[in-house]
Amino acid sequence: RLVSVLVRQMCQAYPELSRAQALIEETRRMEETRFKQTLDRGLGLLDAELGALDAGAALPGAAAFKLYDTYGFPLDLTQDALRERGYSVDVAGFDAAMAAQKAKARAAWAGSGDTADDTVFLDLAERFGPTEFLGYETETAEGQILALVSDGVDQPRAGVGATVEIVLNQTPFYAESGGQVGDTGTLRTESGAAEIRDCRKKAGLFVHMAEVVSGEIAVDAAAQLTVDHARRSAVRANHSATHLVHEALRRALGPHVAQRGSLNAPDRLRFDYAHTKALSPAEIAAVEAAVNAMIRQNSPVETRVMTPAEAEAQGARALFGEKYGDEVRVVSMGRTAEGGVGASGDVYSLELCGGTHVARTGDIGLFAMVSETSSSAGVRRVEAVTGAEAVRLLRSRDATLLAVEAALKTQGDEVPDRIRTLLEERRALQGEVADLKKALALAGGPAEVAARDIGGVPFLSQVLSGVSAKDLRGLIDAHKARLGAGAVLLIADTGGKAAIAAGATPDLPGRMSAVDLARAAAEPLGGKGGGGRPDMAQAGGNDPARAEEAVAAAERHRAAGGGGAHGQRPGLRDGKPVAPKRPYLHRAVPCHGGVA
Repeated sequence: RLVSVLVRQMCQAYPELSRAQALIEETRRMEETRFKQTLDRGLGLLDAELGALDAGAALPGAAAFKLYDTYGFPLDLTQDALRERGYSVDVAGFDAAMAAQKAKARAAWAGSGDTADDTVFLDLAERFGPTEFLGYETETAEGQILALVSDGVDQPRAGVGATVEIVLNQTPFYAESGGQVGDTGTLRTESGAAEIRDCRKKAGLFVHMAEVVSGEIAVDAAAQLTVDHARRSAVRANHSATHLVHEALRRALGPHVAQRGSLNAPDRLRFDYAHTKALSPAEIAAVEAAVNAMIRQNSPVETRVMTPAEAEAQGARALFGEKYGDEVRVVSMGRTAEGGVGASGDVYSLELCGGTHVARTGDIGLFAMVSETSSSAGVRRVEAVTGAEAVRLLRSRDATLLAVEAALKTQGDEVPDRIRTLLEERRALQGEVADLKKALALAGGPAEVAARDIGGVPFLSQVLSGVSAKDLRGLIDAHKARLGAGAVLLIADTGGKAAIAAGATPDLPGRMSAVDLARAAAEPLGGKGGGGRPDMAQAGGNDPARAEEAVAAAERHRAAGGGGAHGQRPGLRDGKPVAPKRPYLHRAVPCHGGVA
C-alpha cells in the first residue's frame, strides 16, 4: 500500500518506478505472502524442537542456527520467542554452527586463478590495445597471434596437446557476452593448427581458448581463422528469437516485462523476465504464435550504430542497469500493422544489442517453447528451441502422443478425457484400498484388538504392515474413539523404515504424554526424539524388524509410570494444552534480502 506513495515521491529521479509500479506492488505482495509462510514453517520447527526439551533447558545452538540459516530468524528473535516460555538459547553453540558454516563455505571455494589471469591480460591489453571484432560481417578472417598464455604465463610458442589462450589483433570469433555464448572453430598457421573451444572477453581482449592439434603455433605468426558456421548459425537463430520472445511477452503480459538475463546457445535459448505469475497455457500459445508469425514474415533484420540518445529517441529497449558507451548497436526485426514503438514506425522488436543475428527472421526456421518456470522471486524463465532442434522437439512430442494413444486405445482429441477418467477411477480405488487397510488395522486381523490395563491406563498397541505413515494419525483417532479413554501406540513397517504414532485421549494428558510414549518406542527402532502434542505424537526408526521390542519398551515405560505429569512438555499448563504465545510476530524480520 506504500508503493504508490514511494512512486509519487521518487518518480522524477527514478522514472522506471512509474513504469513498473504494478510489478513492484505484485512482487511486494507475493514476497510478504511467502515470508508469512516461511515464518509459519520456522515457528513449527521451533515448536518441534521445544517438544524435545525438558522444562527450562536451552535450545541447542544448531537448532537456533537452522532457524537463522533456513528461515531467516535472527538469534535475538529466537531468544525473545523463547524467553516468555521459560527457555534460553545455547549462544555458544549458535556461534559455533555459524563459524562451521563459514569454514565450510571457504573450503568449498577453490578459487579460479582469475587474479593471475587478470594481471597478464591487463598487461597484454596495455601493450596491444583492444581486439578488433570482425564477426558481424564475416566468419573467416586472417589475424596475427599477439600472445599465447598458458597457466597465467605468456609463452612464445605452444606444441601439440597444449591448452593455450590465444590473443590476436583481430578476429571473427564472438566472445561470450550479453547472454550469447562464445564461438568455436579453427586457427591455422604455416607451422600448426589449433581447435578454438571457446572465446571470452578479458580486459578488453578477445581471448580464444584453444588446444593445439598439430605442429606448433607461435607468437607473431599469421593465422587463418574460421568460425564453426553451423554452430554460429544456430546461436544466431536463438539470439534473434530471444528478441522476438521478449517483445511477444511484453505484448501478451504488459509493459512491465523486462529482461533479467538470457542464454543463447547453439541448442537452446533461455530468457528470464520480470513477472510474478506463471504463464497460462493460453499465454504460452499466444507467445509461440506471435514469435512464429514474425518468423514466417521473413522480414530483414537490420542493425544500425547510433548514440544512446538517438537509440532512445527511436524507442529502442535497453536493459535496466546496463552501461552503454558513446555508440550502441540497435537491432530491429519484424513488422506489425498495429504500429510499433517510438519513432520506429511498424517495427515489432527494437533493442540495443551487441550480439550476432540472422539476416532475416525466416532464418530462425521455427520456434517452440520447452518450459516456463520460476527463476527467482518476481522473475520467470522461458526455455525454448528453434530450427532443427524445434523440429526434433515437436517430433518427439508427436511420438509420445502416439504412444499414449496406443496405450489408451484412443485418438488424439479423446486422450485428455480418457486420462481424466482413468485418474478418477484410480482415486476411487485408492480410497477403497485405504478404507480396507484402515478397517483391517482396526480389526487387528483375525482377532479384535483389545486394550490392556498398564499402569492404570487402558493401553492398545499394534504392529501394522501395508499402512503408510500418513494413515497412522487417522487410525490413532479411530482407536481413541473406540477406547473412549486410554492410550494407543501404532508401529508400521513402511518399506525399510518404521513409522510410529502414539495418542492419548483428552482425559489423560496430565497422566500420560503421547510424546514420551513415541520416544520410548523409537529408541529400540534406532530412532531419536519424537514430536507432537501430549494427545498425538509421531516418531520414526530405521529397524522395523524390532517393532515388537519397541512395543514392549513403551509398555515398560508406561508400567514404570513414565509419561505422567512429570513428562509434561511445553504447550501444557496445569495439565491442559495451551496455544503457544507468539508476541514477536510484529518484530521486523529479514526476508529474501529485505525487511518485512
